[in-house]
Amino acid sequence: MKRILMVSILALAGCSKLEQVGRAPEFSDIAASNQHYALSSATFPSEAKPQGETVASSLWGAGNESLFGDRRATGRGDILTVVIEMNDSASISNSTGRSRSGKQSSGIPDLLGIPQRINEVLPDGASMDEAYAAKSSSTFKGSGSVNRSEKLTLRIAATVIDVLPNGVLRIEGQQEVRVNFELRELIVTGYVRPNDISRQNEITYDKIAGARISYGGRGQITDMQQPTYGQQVADIVMPF
Repeated sequence: MKRILMVSILALAGCSKLEQVGRAPEFSDIAASNQHYALSSATFPSEAKPQGETVASSLWGAGNESLFGDRRATGRGDILTVVIEMNDSASISNSTGRSRSGKQSSGIPDLLGIPQRINEVLPDGASMDEAYAAKSSSTFKGSGSVNRSEKLTLRIAATVIDVLPNGVLRIEGQQEVRVNFELRELIVTGYVRPNDISRQNEITYDKIAGARISYGGRGQITDMQQPTYGQQVADIVMPF
């Protein structure tokens, strides 16, 4: 039964891939995302004005649409730019060595002539001069090293999808670029403080709390870089 279930799962996975033969990867549906909901939903006014009250006109306004106004993202549905500039490297190396040896022997070469009498009845090669001898030794050596280097420079527009009670903004951004039959996808989510957003309405990735950054792709090249489903299952099941 388990074999039939496994074969069925692999067959369904293979059929989903066969549907993409000769076709470019499809874009994700942006209409079903949190960004679309935040952008399309109406926001509440910052303050209620009495009916019939007139607002004095001003040449220089302070709103978002003003030339000298603050254009930073502050509410749900606002858009800001996330700057991702990673240039990280790490190097770790360690080694361990351990060695131990022991030797022990015991015998009765002379004791009132008793050992000599016993040697007469012992088999050839056996003697009380060295009743027993034991040796032990163990050696262990271990070493490990990690070398990692990452460099990534990207910019992506993110949408404020929620404002927490303490004023922190929850942002989400998704970007897809398709070149021929390969689709590159960049996803950024996290929480930012309004004070960390610059006057250019930008924020760097290191100021995003709980940041989740994904940069990958879908398409023919990505499929060739991954082992087949059968090989992945064999790597998990096979004990060797």
